[in-house]
Amino acid sequence: MSLLADEANWPRDVIDRDYGARGSVTAEVFEAAMRDYRSRSEEMRGHATHLDVVYDAESGQTIDIYGAAAEPRPVFVFIHGGYWRMLSKHDSAFMAGMLAKQGVVTAVMDYRLAPEASLDEIVREVRAAVAHLWKNGRSFGIDPERIFVGGSSAGGHLTGAVLAGGWHADEGVPENVIKGAMPISGLFHLAPIAKSFVQDWIKLDDAAVERLSPAANIPAVGCPIVVAYADGEPGGFKRQSTCYDLIWREAGFASELIEVPGRNHFDVLLDLASEDTVLSKALVKLIKG
Repeated sequence: MSLLADEANWPRDVIDRDYGARGSVTAEVFEAAMRDYRSRSEEMRGHATHLDVVYDAESGQTIDIYGAAAEPRPVFVFIHGGYWRMLSKHDSAFMAGMLAKQGVVTAVMDYRLAPEASLDEIVREVRAAVAHLWKNGRSFGIDPERIFVGGSSAGGHLTGAVLAGGWHADEGVPENVIKGAMPISGLFHLAPIAKSFVQDWIKLDDAAVERLSPAANIPAVGCPIVVAYADGEPGGFKRQSTCYDLIWREAGFASELIEVPGRNHFDVLLDLASEDTVLSKALVKLIKG
């Protein structure tokens, strides 16, 4: 954790380079990935079983559920990225078909975006979504005792925020509500982010960095996780993932670290759409135990 926190003292141009995912690929590669996110997610609409379920009355945010059946199934809750300010659940359902074949429900959520919403609020909403599925999951064909979470980039951070300790009592869920997780290309200590270009819209002070950094809030009750990143990532995302894997294992919990070859920060996530990739196989193995 201290290594990641120390990055805040690096020169601003170095931090911006190491956390500038857009700068790690050409505009054409980025735009193609965004199109694939949306088009492949739209192709999954045939697997949708419940759409626009309000999970949080305060914000009115919703979740879509894919692949449910008569008997309760485990659920993979996917949290989209976009540096907390872009994308939506409509770009985030492309793994639903692959998981449905494995008897797994997919749930994809919206949350309010920065700068309209603070990161504290975004984290609260994501935790509220998990709590809603735990409390009401059976009515949607979900086994509340088999909730798994994952997300990419900022969604990887939010996955870590769900894994973190200290919030369960407020939401009325058990500390072991999450049975496994797959953060992909995640951000687990926010100190360098608060000194980067992202601060323009995320507005983190020192207290928020400590409060909202998953690496600084490892829970007392953990679960198995798979920490993944692409070999074409900018350096900051690689360091964040390798450090979080180490911190998780030092806490006594199971963690597998995967570097996905031949992929970048954006297209690595699309590997979850296919059942024969390293990433999808690791996710299915995590869920099926």
